[in-house]
Amino acid sequence: MSSRPEMTPHDGPIIRMSGIRKVYDTGKVQVEALKGIDLSIERGEFVAIVGPSGSGKSTLMNLLGCLDTPTSGDFFIAGEKVAGLGRDALAEVRNRRVGFVFQAFNLLPQISAYENVEMPLVFGGVAPKKRKEKVTDLLAKVGLGDRMDHKPTELSGGQMQRVAIARALAMDPDIVLADEPTGNLDTTSGTDIMGLFLELWRQGRTLVVITHDLALARRAGRIVEIRDGKIVGDRPAAEAA
Repeated sequence: MSSRPEMTPHDGPIIRMSGIRKVYDTGKVQVEALKGIDLSIERGEFVAIVGPSGSGKSTLMNLLGCLDTPTSGDFFIAGEKVAGLGRDALAEVRNRRVGFVFQAFNLLPQISAYENVEMPLVFGGVAPKKRKEKVTDLLAKVGLGDRMDHKPTELSGGQMQRVAIARALAMDPDIVLADEPTGNLDTTSGTDIMGLFLELWRQGRTLVVITHDLALARRAGRIVEIRDGKIVGDRPAAEAA
């Protein structure tokens, strides 16, 4: 039995955005961060979203991750309308649909790798026996089967990011959303983490990576380029598998 609540099957794009605008009102001036974004991502795609600082990619990430809502436009995840939801409803969609991987790992330092990965399952009400099976399997798959009892401070940067990826997968999300996942890693560790993402993609996962690193982005299946709040490029990546 899946640890994820039952959801209605959906055969269309896993993500569909149409005419998405996001305007921030500072009180004195309005800043239009996104200016009519149209974006569809199919289930099983690996998409890298790239752009310079201030391009709007962080705002787009917040919308894709259900951390914020658009000012206007339509937004669906797996056929479920997201635009216009209130905070509690948005959080419920986020918890079911999205697994996050952050640049800074966002692990709790006082607990073990095992406990960090287990946490979303605890909050999700998954039974202890099922949690143990799931966490053990995930940590083995990311190459940390022998590091389960280690705290984050006892792990390297690359190992911490592997724990974060395992945690992101714990509730079997529709989408894994990674924000600059190699930004705090050395070149070797970053290459290893990208290799892990590629393996997850081959297993059928839907991955969206936000990055400014074009070398990293070229290893995805598709590159979406955003600049000045608009999508200015959308093409297969040079190193698509």
